[in-house]
Amino acid sequence: MGSPGRNHRAPGRKPLLGLAIEGYDPVAYFTDERAVRGLPDYEAAEAGAVWRFRNASNRASFVAHPEIYGPQFGGYDPIDLARGVTCGGSPQFWAVTGQRLYLFGREDHRDAFAADPGRFVSDASAQWPTLQQDLAQ
Repeated sequence: MGSPGRNHRAPGRKPLLGLAIEGYDPVAYFTDERAVRGLPDYEAAEAGAVWRFRNASNRASFVAHPEIYGPQFGGYDPIDLARGVTCGGSPQFWAVTGQRLYLFGREDHRDAFAADPGRFVSDASAQWPTLQQDLAQ
């Protein structure tokens, strides 16, 4: 996880491979309602990262709509963002709310989010532009 400071690399990427969300298929969270590892045979490049999928159909869905299937807030935990802190989410702790994917750094963050997603999305959205700008520096 990291310290309460800022995490300056995209949480969903392995630093040397550029592999988004540790190789998990972002579309599978919607279609299978579970975390599923993607396969090297089904990859797509988007936003400077390599995304993996479990099949060609999931790859096609993502390529057509990465803004829907990619994790919100760049894969950062919205609970931490709401507090003004950037900590990377894990593909193992996730939620699909409002047809969007959110990743969390801890299970208890996912559970808190599930109790009041509107509040956390609103609070994280308010902090995100400033935090995103800080990450870009």
